[in-house]
Amino acid sequence: MKKHHEVTRIKLVSRCLHMTVDGKQYTIDLAAVSPRLAAAGSDDLKRFEVSPSGYGIHWPTVDEDLSVDGMIRWSGTHAGPTRRVRRATV
Repeated sequence: MKKHHEVTRIKLVSRCLHMTVDGKQYTIDLAAVSPRLAAAGSDDLKRFEVSPSGYGIHWPTVDEDLSVDGMIRWSGTHAGPTRRVRRATV
């Protein structure tokens, strides 16, 4: 199977998802990108699965799926000091 992305690190801190994708670090405010994740409890947010191809992330207890590409695009358009969403090169 060809990998769409290489997702090597995912860490959830509060409601922010910190992930390393293809060697670059991204921080995503989950509450800002998904109403379902905004309403989810912390235990539900901690239960996620990265697809084997690296295409997306699935939260089974919330029944939510987000594409890695979509989160990367969102982080690039919402970067800034007031948003707590930033993109940085490792």
